[in-house]
Amino acid sequence: MSTGKFPTTIGSNSPVMQPQQTFASARAKVPTRQSIALISEHGDPAAEIGKDAAGGQNVYVRQVGEALAKLGWQVDMFTRKSSPDDAAIVQHAPHCRTIRLSAGPEAYIPRDELFQYMPQFVTAFQNFQQQEGIEYPLAHTNYWMSGWVGLELQRRQNIQLIHTYHSLGAVKYLSVSDIPAIAQTRLAVEQQILEQAHCVVATSPQEQADLETLVSRNGKIDIIPCGTDVSTFRLISKTEARKQLGISAKEKVVLYVGRFDKRKGIETLVRATGELRTQLEQGEEIDPQHLKLLVVGGSDPHEADGSERRRIESIVTELDLTANTQFVGMVGHDRLALYYTAADVCVVPSHYEPFGLVAIEAMACGTPVVASDVGGLKFTVISEETGLLVPPQDVSKFAHAIGRILTDEIWARKIRKQASTRVQQNFSWAGVSIQLSDLYRRLLAQSSVSPGMGRGSSSTSTLLPKRVVKAS
Repeated sequence: MSTGKFPTTIGSNSPVMQPQQTFASARAKVPTRQSIALISEHGDPAAEIGKDAAGGQNVYVRQVGEALAKLGWQVDMFTRKSSPDDAAIVQHAPHCRTIRLSAGPEAYIPRDELFQYMPQFVTAFQNFQQQEGIEYPLAHTNYWMSGWVGLELQRRQNIQLIHTYHSLGAVKYLSVSDIPAIAQTRLAVEQQILEQAHCVVATSPQEQADLETLVSRNGKIDIIPCGTDVSTFRLISKTEARKQLGISAKEKVVLYVGRFDKRKGIETLVRATGELRTQLEQGEEIDPQHLKLLVVGGSDPHEADGSERRRIESIVTELDLTANTQFVGMVGHDRLALYYTAADVCVVPSHYEPFGLVAIEAMACGTPVVASDVGGLKFTVISEETGLLVPPQDVSKFAHAIGRILTDEIWARKIRKQASTRVQQNFSWAGVSIQLSDLYRRLLAQSSVSPGMGRGSSSTSTLLPKRVVKAS
Protein backbone atom coordinates (compact mmCIF):
# COMPACT_ATOMS: atom_id res chain seq x y z
CA MET A 1 0.00 0.00 0.00
CA SER A 2 1.42 3.37 -0.94
CA THR A 3 0.55 6.81 0.34
CA GLY A 4 2.35 8.50 -2.52
CA LYS A 5 2.86 12.19 -1.88
CA PHE A 6 1.26 12.30 1.57
CA PRO A 7 3.87 12.83 4.32
CA THR A 8 2.89 12.28 7.91
CA THR A 9 3.29 14.01 11.24
CA ILE A 10 2.15 13.06 14.71
CA GLY A 11 0.36 16.00 16.31
CA SER A 12 1.48 19.40 15.08
CA ASN A 13 5.13 19.45 16.07
CA SER A 14 6.31 15.88 15.59
CA PRO A 15 8.89 14.65 13.10
CA VAL A 16 8.03 13.07 9.77
CA MET A 17 7.62 9.29 9.89
CA GLN A 18 7.41 6.57 7.29
CA PRO A 19 3.71 6.56 6.28
CA GLN A 20 3.66 3.07 4.78
CA GLN A 21 4.73 1.44 8.04
CA THR A 22 2.67 3.67 10.31
CA PHE A 23 -0.76 3.41 8.70
CA ALA A 24 -0.43 -0.15 7.45
CA SER A 25 0.57 -1.38 10.90
CA ALA A 26 -2.22 0.61 12.60
CA ARG A 27 -4.86 -1.01 10.42
CA ALA A 28 -3.25 -4.44 10.72
CA LYS A 29 -3.58 -4.37 14.50
CA VAL A 30 -7.32 -3.70 14.34
CA PRO A 31 -8.61 -5.41 11.19
CA THR A 32 -12.27 -4.92 12.11
CA ARG A 33 -12.01 -1.14 12.47
CA GLN A 34 -14.27 0.58 9.93
CA SER A 35 -12.88 3.61 8.09
CA ILE A 36 -15.13 6.67 7.78
CA ALA A 37 -14.51 10.12 6.31
CA LEU A 38 -15.28 13.45 7.96
CA ILE A 39 -15.07 16.22 5.34
CA SER A 40 -14.56 19.87 6.26
CA GLU A 41 -13.26 21.72 3.21
CA HIS A 42 -12.31 25.01 4.90
CA GLY A 43 -12.47 24.14 8.60
CA ASP A 44 -9.10 22.44 9.10
CA PRO A 45 -9.38 20.14 12.16
CA ALA A 46 -5.63 20.48 12.75
CA ALA A 47 -5.63 24.29 12.53
CA GLU A 48 -4.93 26.60 15.44
CA ILE A 49 -8.36 27.59 16.75
CA GLY A 50 -9.20 31.28 16.49
CA LYS A 51 -7.02 32.04 13.49
CA ASP A 52 -8.54 33.21 10.20
CA ALA A 53 -11.42 30.81 9.42
CA ALA A 54 -10.70 28.52 12.36
CA GLY A 55 -13.61 28.41 14.76
CA GLY A 56 -16.51 26.28 15.91
CA GLN A 57 -16.57 24.02 12.86
CA ASN A 58 -12.91 23.11 13.31
CA VAL A 59 -13.53 22.26 16.96
CA TYR A 60 -16.59 20.19 16.11
CA VAL A 61 -14.87 18.06 13.46
CA ARG A 62 -11.69 17.53 15.50
CA GLN A 63 -13.49 16.64 18.73
CA VAL A 64 -16.04 14.40 17.03
CA GLY A 65 -13.27 12.69 15.08
CA GLU A 66 -11.17 11.93 18.15
CA ALA A 67 -14.18 10.78 20.16
CA LEU A 68 -15.36 8.48 17.34
CA ALA A 69 -11.88 6.95 17.14
CA LYS A 70 -12.19 6.02 20.82
CA LEU A 71 -15.45 4.26 19.98
CA GLY A 72 -13.75 1.97 17.48
CA TRP A 73 -13.81 3.82 14.15
CA GLN A 74 -10.85 4.63 11.89
CA VAL A 75 -11.50 8.34 11.37
CA ASP A 76 -9.97 10.27 8.46
CA MET A 77 -10.75 13.99 8.48
CA PHE A 78 -10.36 15.70 5.10
CA THR A 79 -9.76 19.40 4.56
CA ARG A 80 -8.21 21.65 1.91
CA LYS A 81 -4.51 22.37 2.18
CA SER A 82 -4.20 26.14 2.57
CA SER A 83 -0.44 26.51 2.97
CA PRO A 84 2.55 24.76 1.35
CA ASP A 85 4.13 24.63 4.83
CA ASP A 86 1.31 22.53 6.29
CA ALA A 87 1.85 18.78 6.61
CA ALA A 88 -0.35 16.78 4.25
CA ILE A 89 -1.26 14.35 7.03
CA VAL A 90 -1.47 15.08 10.76
CA GLN A 91 -1.92 12.08 13.05
CA HIS A 92 -3.89 13.12 16.16
CA ALA A 93 -4.32 9.66 17.68
CA PRO A 94 -3.63 6.08 16.51
CA HIS A 95 -6.94 5.96 14.62
CA CYS A 96 -7.69 9.62 13.89
CA ARG A 97 -5.86 11.84 11.39
CA THR A 98 -6.34 15.01 9.38
CA ILE A 99 -5.64 14.73 5.65
CA ARG A 100 -5.06 17.96 3.75
CA LEU A 101 -5.88 17.69 0.05
CA SER A 102 -4.55 20.00 -2.66
CA ALA A 103 -7.49 21.74 -4.32
CA GLY A 104 -6.61 25.04 -5.89
CA PRO A 105 -3.77 27.27 -4.66
CA GLU A 106 -2.15 26.19 -1.40
CA ALA A 107 -3.02 29.52 0.18
CA TYR A 108 -5.78 31.10 2.24
CA ILE A 109 -8.87 31.68 0.10
CA PRO A 110 -12.01 33.43 1.42
CA ARG A 111 -14.93 31.04 1.76
CA ASP A 112 -17.06 32.81 -0.84
CA GLU A 113 -14.33 32.10 -3.42
CA LEU A 114 -13.68 28.44 -2.57
CA PHE A 115 -16.47 26.66 -4.39
CA GLN A 116 -14.74 26.71 -7.79
CA TYR A 117 -12.09 24.36 -6.37
CA MET A 118 -14.46 21.72 -5.02
CA PRO A 119 -14.28 19.51 -8.15
CA GLN A 120 -10.52 19.38 -7.58
CA PHE A 121 -11.19 18.42 -3.97
CA VAL A 122 -13.35 15.49 -5.12
CA THR A 123 -10.61 14.31 -7.47
CA ALA A 124 -7.96 14.59 -4.75
CA PHE A 125 -10.20 12.66 -2.33
CA GLN A 126 -10.67 9.82 -4.79
CA ASN A 127 -6.96 9.77 -5.60
CA PHE A 128 -6.22 9.43 -1.89
CA GLN A 129 -8.67 6.54 -1.61
CA GLN A 130 -6.91 4.77 -4.47
CA GLN A 131 -3.43 5.38 -3.06
CA GLU A 132 -4.41 4.18 0.42
CA GLY A 133 -6.48 1.26 -0.80
CA ILE A 134 -9.59 2.52 1.01
CA GLU A 135 -13.11 3.21 -0.17
CA TYR A 136 -15.05 4.97 2.53
CA PRO A 137 -18.59 3.59 2.93
CA LEU A 138 -19.71 6.69 4.87
CA ALA A 139 -18.91 10.40 4.76
CA HIS A 140 -20.01 13.02 7.28
CA THR A 141 -19.71 16.40 5.54
CA ASN A 142 -19.58 19.79 7.23
CA TYR A 143 -20.69 23.11 5.66
CA TRP A 144 -22.37 23.39 2.29
CA MET A 145 -19.29 23.10 0.06
CA SER A 146 -18.26 19.88 1.76
CA GLY A 147 -21.86 18.78 1.30
CA TRP A 148 -21.50 19.33 -2.45
CA VAL A 149 -18.37 17.17 -2.34
CA GLY A 150 -20.41 14.51 -0.54
CA LEU A 151 -23.17 14.64 -3.12
CA GLU A 152 -20.64 14.20 -5.89
CA LEU A 153 -19.06 11.24 -4.09
CA GLN A 154 -22.54 9.81 -3.56
CA ARG A 155 -23.08 10.06 -7.31
CA ARG A 156 -19.77 8.39 -8.16
CA GLN A 157 -19.58 5.64 -5.53
CA ASN A 158 -21.79 3.84 -3.03
CA ILE A 159 -21.44 6.05 0.05
CA GLN A 160 -23.71 6.90 2.96
CA LEU A 161 -23.92 10.69 3.24
CA ILE A 162 -24.50 12.51 6.54
CA HIS A 163 -24.32 16.30 6.67
CA THR A 164 -24.05 19.05 9.29
CA TYR A 165 -24.59 22.59 7.98
CA HIS A 166 -22.90 24.70 10.72
CA SER A 167 -24.37 27.75 8.95
CA LEU A 168 -27.39 28.13 6.70
CA GLY A 169 -27.34 30.54 3.78
CA ALA A 170 -31.13 30.75 3.98
CA VAL A 171 -30.75 32.25 7.46
CA LYS A 172 -27.51 34.16 6.96
CA TYR A 173 -28.74 36.11 3.93
CA LEU A 174 -31.74 37.40 5.88
CA SER A 175 -29.42 39.43 8.12
CA VAL A 176 -26.80 40.78 5.71
CA SER A 177 -27.03 43.54 3.14
CA ASP A 178 -24.10 42.50 0.94
CA ILE A 179 -25.28 39.23 -0.62
CA PRO A 180 -22.31 37.47 -2.28
CA ALA A 181 -22.36 36.26 -5.88
CA ILE A 182 -22.22 32.66 -4.68
CA ALA A 183 -25.50 32.99 -2.75
CA GLN A 184 -27.88 31.38 -5.27
CA THR A 185 -25.52 28.46 -5.79
CA ARG A 186 -25.21 27.96 -2.05
CA LEU A 187 -28.98 28.01 -1.52
CA ALA A 188 -29.50 25.46 -4.31
CA VAL A 189 -26.81 23.15 -2.92
CA GLU A 190 -28.14 23.42 0.63
CA GLN A 191 -31.57 22.34 -0.58
CA GLN A 192 -30.07 19.51 -2.59
CA ILE A 193 -28.11 18.26 0.41
CA LEU A 194 -31.21 18.13 2.60
CA GLU A 195 -33.23 16.30 -0.03
CA GLN A 196 -30.54 13.82 -1.13
CA ALA A 197 -28.32 13.07 1.89
CA HIS A 198 -29.15 9.96 3.86
CA CYS A 199 -29.43 12.10 6.99
CA VAL A 200 -28.87 15.70 8.02
CA VAL A 201 -27.69 16.30 11.58
CA ALA A 202 -29.23 19.45 13.04
CA THR A 203 -27.55 20.66 16.22
CA SER A 204 -30.72 22.11 17.77
CA PRO A 205 -34.52 22.05 17.37
CA GLN A 206 -34.25 25.63 16.09
CA GLU A 207 -31.95 24.56 13.27
CA GLN A 208 -34.33 21.73 12.37
CA ALA A 209 -37.19 24.23 12.17
CA ASP A 210 -35.11 26.55 9.96
CA LEU A 211 -34.29 23.66 7.63
CA GLU A 212 -37.91 22.62 7.29
CA THR A 213 -39.32 26.12 6.81
CA LEU A 214 -36.56 27.84 4.82
CA VAL A 215 -34.84 25.04 2.88
CA SER A 216 -37.10 22.06 2.17
CA ARG A 217 -39.82 19.91 3.69
CA ASN A 218 -38.17 16.87 2.12
CA GLY A 219 -35.32 15.30 4.02
CA LYS A 220 -34.42 13.16 7.00
CA ILE A 221 -33.21 15.18 9.99
CA ASP A 222 -31.81 13.93 13.30
CA ILE A 223 -31.07 16.33 16.17
CA ILE A 224 -27.66 15.72 17.74
CA PRO A 225 -26.17 18.72 19.56
CA CYS A 226 -22.59 19.91 19.52
CA GLY A 227 -20.50 19.24 22.58
CA THR A 228 -17.59 20.49 24.61
CA ASP A 229 -14.57 18.98 26.30
CA VAL A 230 -15.91 18.71 29.86
CA SER A 231 -12.52 17.60 31.14
CA THR A 232 -11.03 20.93 30.01
CA PHE A 233 -14.03 23.21 30.44
CA ARG A 234 -15.16 22.62 34.00
CA LEU A 235 -15.54 24.34 37.34
CA ILE A 236 -12.21 25.58 38.69
CA SER A 237 -11.24 28.25 41.18
CA LYS A 238 -12.07 31.74 39.95
CA THR A 239 -9.49 33.20 42.32
CA GLU A 240 -6.77 30.94 40.92
CA ALA A 241 -7.80 31.64 37.31
CA ARG A 242 -7.55 35.40 37.88
CA LYS A 243 -4.23 35.00 39.66
CA GLN A 244 -2.77 33.12 36.67
CA LEU A 245 -4.08 35.75 34.23
CA GLY A 246 -3.09 38.74 36.35
CA ILE A 247 -6.67 39.98 36.74
CA SER A 248 -7.57 41.85 39.92
CA ALA A 249 -10.40 40.58 42.12
CA LYS A 250 -11.96 44.05 41.90
CA GLU A 251 -12.44 43.96 38.14
CA LYS A 252 -15.80 43.10 36.60
CA VAL A 253 -14.84 41.10 33.53
CA VAL A 254 -16.99 40.90 30.40
CA LEU A 255 -15.65 38.31 27.97
CA TYR A 256 -15.95 37.74 24.22
CA VAL A 257 -14.40 34.65 22.61
CA GLY A 258 -14.31 34.16 18.86
CA ARG A 259 -13.01 35.43 15.58
CA PHE A 260 -13.43 38.92 14.13
CA ASP A 261 -16.43 38.82 11.82
CA LYS A 262 -19.23 41.37 11.48
CA ARG A 263 -21.81 38.62 11.94
CA LYS A 264 -20.35 37.83 15.36
CA GLY A 265 -21.76 41.09 16.67
CA ILE A 266 -18.64 42.39 18.44
CA GLU A 267 -19.67 45.96 17.65
CA THR A 268 -22.91 45.42 19.59
CA LEU A 269 -20.92 44.21 22.60
CA VAL A 270 -18.48 47.13 22.48
CA ARG A 271 -21.26 49.68 22.27
CA ALA A 272 -23.17 47.89 25.05
CA THR A 273 -20.05 48.07 27.20
CA GLY A 274 -19.83 51.79 26.54
CA GLU A 275 -23.49 52.27 27.49
CA LEU A 276 -23.02 50.15 30.62
CA ARG A 277 -20.01 52.19 31.70
CA THR A 278 -22.09 55.38 31.38
CA GLN A 279 -24.78 53.81 33.58
CA LEU A 280 -22.20 52.77 36.16
CA GLU A 281 -20.85 56.32 36.30
CA GLN A 282 -24.29 57.44 37.46
CA GLY A 283 -24.55 54.81 40.21
CA GLU A 284 -22.50 53.51 43.11
CA GLU A 285 -22.67 49.70 42.78
CA ILE A 286 -19.60 49.25 40.58
CA ASP A 287 -16.65 51.55 39.93
CA PRO A 288 -16.74 52.09 36.11
CA GLN A 289 -12.95 51.98 36.10
CA HIS A 290 -13.17 48.33 37.17
CA LEU A 291 -15.28 47.37 34.15
CA LYS A 292 -13.10 45.25 31.86
CA LEU A 293 -13.90 43.95 28.37
CA LEU A 294 -11.65 41.08 27.24
CA VAL A 295 -11.74 40.19 23.54
CA VAL A 296 -10.20 36.74 23.11
CA GLY A 297 -9.53 35.24 19.69
CA GLY A 298 -8.92 36.45 16.20
CA SER A 299 -5.52 36.79 14.67
CA ASP A 300 -2.92 39.46 14.05
CA PRO A 301 -4.32 42.80 12.73
CA HIS A 302 -2.54 42.11 9.44
CA GLU A 303 -4.14 38.66 8.94
CA ALA A 304 -7.33 37.85 7.00
CA ASP A 305 -9.71 39.12 9.70
CA GLY A 306 -7.56 42.15 10.46
CA SER A 307 -9.86 44.69 8.80
CA GLU A 308 -12.72 43.80 11.13
CA ARG A 309 -10.42 43.91 14.14
CA ARG A 310 -9.23 47.37 13.13
CA ARG A 311 -12.86 48.49 12.72
CA ILE A 312 -13.69 47.26 16.22
CA GLU A 313 -10.58 48.95 17.64
CA SER A 314 -11.71 52.23 16.08
CA ILE A 315 -15.09 51.91 17.81
CA VAL A 316 -13.34 51.27 21.13
CA THR A 317 -11.35 54.46 20.60
CA GLU A 318 -14.45 56.39 19.52
CA LEU A 319 -16.25 55.41 22.75
CA ASP A 320 -13.20 56.15 24.90
CA LEU A 321 -13.08 52.52 26.06
CA THR A 322 -9.38 51.92 25.48
CA ALA A 323 -8.62 51.77 29.21
CA ASN A 324 -11.49 49.32 29.73
CA THR A 325 -10.71 47.00 26.80
CA GLN A 326 -8.03 44.41 26.18
CA PHE A 327 -7.55 42.57 22.88
CA VAL A 328 -6.03 39.35 24.14
CA GLY A 329 -5.56 37.70 20.74
CA MET A 330 -5.35 33.98 20.21
CA VAL A 331 -5.33 31.77 23.30
CA GLY A 332 -4.32 28.14 23.45
CA HIS A 333 -7.11 25.65 24.04
CA ASP A 334 -5.51 24.62 27.33
CA ARG A 335 -5.69 28.19 28.70
CA LEU A 336 -9.08 29.20 27.36
CA ALA A 337 -10.86 27.76 30.41
CA LEU A 338 -8.93 30.22 32.59
CA TYR A 339 -10.49 33.15 30.71
CA TYR A 340 -13.99 31.70 30.92
CA THR A 341 -13.57 31.09 34.65
CA ALA A 342 -12.04 34.50 35.33
CA ALA A 343 -14.93 36.28 33.60
CA ASP A 344 -18.07 37.44 35.38
CA VAL A 345 -20.09 37.08 32.19
CA CYS A 346 -19.44 35.74 28.69
CA VAL A 347 -21.27 37.49 25.86
CA VAL A 348 -22.22 35.83 22.55
CA PRO A 349 -23.72 38.72 20.52
CA SER A 350 -23.86 36.89 17.16
CA HIS A 351 -26.42 37.89 14.56
CA TYR A 352 -27.00 34.16 14.09
CA GLU A 353 -25.54 30.92 15.48
CA PRO A 354 -26.73 27.42 14.48
CA PHE A 355 -25.46 26.21 17.87
CA GLY A 356 -22.85 28.34 19.65
CA LEU A 357 -19.90 26.39 21.06
CA VAL A 358 -18.61 29.39 23.01
CA ALA A 359 -21.83 29.49 25.03
CA ILE A 360 -21.52 25.91 26.27
CA GLU A 361 -17.76 26.23 26.89
CA ALA A 362 -18.45 29.22 29.13
CA MET A 363 -21.39 27.52 30.83
CA ALA A 364 -19.28 24.42 31.47
CA CYS A 365 -16.87 26.66 33.41
CA GLY A 366 -19.77 28.05 35.43
CA THR A 367 -19.81 31.42 33.68
CA PRO A 368 -23.21 33.04 33.00
CA VAL A 369 -23.88 33.78 29.33
CA VAL A 370 -25.61 36.74 27.71
CA ALA A 371 -26.43 35.72 24.15
CA SER A 372 -28.46 36.76 21.15
CA ASP A 373 -31.90 35.18 21.09
CA VAL A 374 -31.25 33.45 17.78
CA GLY A 375 -30.72 29.98 16.30
CA GLY A 376 -29.19 27.31 18.48
CA LEU A 377 -28.42 29.79 21.25
CA LYS A 378 -32.11 29.55 22.14
CA PHE A 379 -31.44 25.85 22.76
CA THR A 380 -28.10 25.96 24.56
CA VAL A 381 -28.80 28.95 26.84
CA ILE A 382 -31.87 28.76 29.07
CA SER A 383 -32.76 32.35 29.80
CA GLU A 384 -32.99 33.19 33.51
CA GLU A 385 -31.47 29.78 34.39
CA THR A 386 -28.05 29.57 32.70
CA GLY A 387 -27.84 33.13 31.41
CA LEU A 388 -29.92 35.66 29.52
CA LEU A 389 -31.14 35.88 25.92
CA VAL A 390 -31.66 39.27 24.29
CA PRO A 391 -32.56 40.45 20.78
CA PRO A 392 -29.57 40.51 18.43
CA GLN A 393 -27.92 43.89 17.78
CA ASP A 394 -29.93 45.55 20.57
CA VAL A 395 -27.21 47.56 22.33
CA SER A 396 -29.35 48.78 25.23
CA LYS A 397 -30.73 45.34 26.08
CA PHE A 398 -27.28 43.79 25.95
CA ALA A 399 -26.04 46.52 28.29
CA HIS A 400 -28.94 45.89 30.68
CA ALA A 401 -28.45 42.08 30.67
CA ILE A 402 -24.70 42.34 31.27
CA GLY A 403 -25.25 44.88 34.04
CA ARG A 404 -27.84 42.67 35.70
CA ILE A 405 -25.41 39.76 36.00
CA LEU A 406 -22.58 42.01 37.19
CA THR A 407 -24.64 43.66 39.92
CA ASP A 408 -26.77 40.75 41.24
CA GLU A 409 -24.13 38.47 42.75
CA ILE A 410 -26.54 36.12 44.58
CA TRP A 411 -28.54 35.42 41.41
CA ALA A 412 -25.38 35.14 39.31
CA ARG A 413 -23.98 32.52 41.72
CA LYS A 414 -27.09 30.40 41.17
CA ILE A 415 -26.76 30.82 37.40
CA ARG A 416 -23.15 29.59 37.50
CA LYS A 417 -24.08 26.32 39.15
CA GLN A 418 -27.02 25.66 36.84
CA ALA A 419 -24.99 26.48 33.73
CA SER A 420 -22.26 23.98 34.55
CA THR A 421 -24.76 21.25 35.40
CA ARG A 422 -26.61 21.70 32.11
CA VAL A 423 -23.46 21.21 30.06
CA GLN A 424 -22.24 18.22 32.04
CA GLN A 425 -25.59 16.49 31.55
CA ASN A 426 -26.27 17.36 27.91
CA PHE A 427 -23.24 18.49 25.92
CA SER A 428 -20.18 16.30 26.38
CA TRP A 429 -18.32 15.22 23.24
CA ALA A 430 -18.46 11.64 24.47
CA GLY A 431 -22.26 11.76 24.52
CA VAL A 432 -22.43 13.49 21.13
CA SER A 433 -20.09 10.94 19.51
CA ILE A 434 -22.11 8.02 20.88
CA GLN A 435 -25.22 9.42 19.18
CA LEU A 436 -23.34 9.98 15.92
CA SER A 437 -21.79 6.50 16.08
CA ASP A 438 -25.23 4.95 16.52
CA LEU A 439 -26.49 6.93 13.50
CA TYR A 440 -23.54 5.81 11.36
CA ARG A 441 -24.05 2.15 12.28
CA ARG A 442 -27.77 2.32 11.47
CA LEU A 443 -27.09 3.83 8.06
CA LEU A 444 -24.32 1.36 7.26
CA ALA A 445 -26.60 -1.51 8.26
CA GLN A 446 -29.32 -0.16 5.98
CA SER A 447 -26.87 0.21 3.09
CA SER A 448 -25.79 -3.42 3.43
CA VAL A 449 -29.44 -4.48 3.10
CA SER A 450 -30.30 -2.03 0.29
CA PRO A 451 -27.07 -1.05 -1.47
CA GLY A 452 -27.13 1.65 -4.11
CA MET A 453 -27.30 5.38 -4.46
CA GLY A 454 -28.54 7.85 -1.90
CA ARG A 455 -32.01 9.20 -1.31
CA GLY A 456 -31.82 11.46 -4.36
CA SER A 457 -31.05 10.33 -7.87
CA SER A 458 -30.06 13.50 -9.72
CA SER A 459 -26.50 14.22 -10.71
CA THR A 460 -25.09 17.06 -8.64
CA SER A 461 -23.19 18.44 -11.61
CA THR A 462 -26.32 18.87 -13.74
CA LEU A 463 -28.14 20.69 -10.95
CA LEU A 464 -25.43 23.30 -10.40
CA PRO A 465 -24.54 26.28 -12.60
CA LYS A 466 -21.86 25.14 -15.04
CA ARG A 467 -19.90 28.39 -14.68
CA VAL A 468 -19.49 27.78 -10.95
CA VAL A 469 -18.89 24.03 -10.95
CA LYS A 470 -16.02 24.24 -13.39
CA ALA A 471 -12.71 24.49 -11.55
CA SER A 472 -10.29 27.22 -12.51
